[in-house]
Amino acid sequence: MSQSLSYQKFTELAANLASAVGEQIEARLVWQRADVVFAEALGHRLFTVLIHNEPVGEVRRCYSSRPDEYPVQGAKTMGPTPWGDLVLKQGKPFLGVDEAAIRWAFPDHQLIISMGLGSAINLPLRLAGRTLGTLALLDRVGHYRREHLEIGAILAALLVPVIAILAADKE
Repeated sequence: MSQSLSYQKFTELAANLASAVGEQIEARLVWQRADVVFAEALGHRLFTVLIHNEPVGEVRRCYSSRPDEYPVQGAKTMGPTPWGDLVLKQGKPFLGVDEAAIRWAFPDHQLIISMGLGSAINLPLRLAGRTLGTLALLDRVGHYRREHLEIGAILAALLVPVIAILAADKE
């Protein structure tokens, strides 16, 4: 566990998130709960959820904790990028600890950096070998460490049923 996150706190947060997945009818309410849980577990200044439509090569933001800067919007084509290869194709998490990593990963790096964000975690939401979506958490430079990936991956796995339903609706 993280130095600041006890096992007891982690299990409380995981149970809270699992309850939302099992009980909420609207995906938006699950994402709002996930926003709160991830903020408490890992911290973030920006939390977004993307649905990945692999057959057509598109992603669509379905939740944003900062909709003024990062609105929920229509689908956009995801061209080939090293980040896309790592997260969307290989299904591996991305850990960016500084502004150089933000510039490497995100075409909108200028906006991200202007918001005071300089580190990121992207957690793929996977089912049966397919990346159905991703969670993005961003915070100040140096905020995230490798141990955050492990905690985040466990919490993210609880959200796979929700993204699977949304992804199925888009195919």
